[in-house]
Amino acid sequence: MTTPNSLNLHHFTYVVFIVTILHLVVSMYASCEVSFKANNKLYDYNLDTPIAHFPHGVQSEDGFYKVVANETVLWFQLCDEMIFNHDPPSCVDCKDCGGSSRCGMGCTALVAQKIGGYPVCTAIGLSSSTVTELIDVNHPKIGITVTMSNSAPTQNCSVKVSIICDSKRFQAPQTIQKIGACDYVSGLNF
Repeated sequence: MTTPNSLNLHHFTYVVFIVTILHLVVSMYASCEVSFKANNKLYDYNLDTPIAHFPHGVQSEDGFYKVVANETVLWFQLCDEMIFNHDPPSCVDCKDCGGSSRCGMGCTALVAQKIGGYPVCTAIGLSSSTVTELIDVNHPKIGITVTMSNSAPTQNCSVKVSIICDSKRFQAPQTIQKIGACDYVSGLNF
């Protein structure tokens, strides 16, 4: 036999469960929706918004973007953790980003550089430390930058991706620039 108190406890548990699920779903997509106030106007950017030929918005349909330059390989996924259904990174020392069997899974950005002839990986982006800013506060329609970082005990690393608003063409990242010990810059037109 159920009592009114047991019904209230059951109802409360159910509500907490639903609220927790909703919070996880909203926070998972919140990094792709950003708003800025500039010049007394509100600018909303939704990076998940589908456009012609790109149903996932700025997120790579493959689960990651890959850019190669000067024996450095950079993988990243905007607004979400990377998923490798094909062409996974083969790296040594990937313990801070999925481990050797799932290298790159669980982080938003990963870089590999050859050391002693082997590609050694460094996690340079975590979804919990992603920051989005306007490229130019005086010209908010130009686009935004998404900075993903990872603060490790030995070094702080990051990648900054500029997303240029260009409705005429989409261009995936093609270049990377290394700044300092492990900070990288790339960009795309969207």
